[in-house]
Amino acid sequence: MATTARTTSSSPSHPLLRLRLAPHGPLPRRLDGVWWPHSRDLLTQLPPLLAALPSAWGDITGITVDATAWSSAPGRTFVAGQVVRLHKATTPHVPDTVILLSPGHGRRDLLVIPPDTTEEAAGLLMTAALDDRAPGTDGEA
Repeated sequence: MATTARTTSSSPSHPLLRLRLAPHGPLPRRLDGVWWPHSRDLLTQLPPLLAALPSAWGDITGITVDATAWSSAPGRTFVAGQVVRLHKATTPHVPDTVILLSPGHGRRDLLVIPPDTTEEAAGLLMTAALDDRAPGTDGEA
């Protein structure tokens, strides 16, 4: 599995980005990655997230989030040199998911681990969410 964790600085004002992306493959996936933000302040968490995404994902121009999970934010914001439309769904199809839209490149879904999750639990969730094995299989015969 591919793991992406980039940092602009290790100072407290720019903490490590906690993001794990699924490997690219021929079959569609339910989740394209897992993101563990440091807070529920969408406007401070989006710039490092968008900056760390693979260029193959294209320019993200639309983002849908669960309205109940994030702080208030305008309908549009300027991130990474581009305008990004923010849609806050009141009844998301999949809670705790961020949906990223890129014209010509499609949709990417990231599972969001709540910021207050312990490091141990978040690590387990990040691994389990991107595990390709069928539930209940552990690789034993």
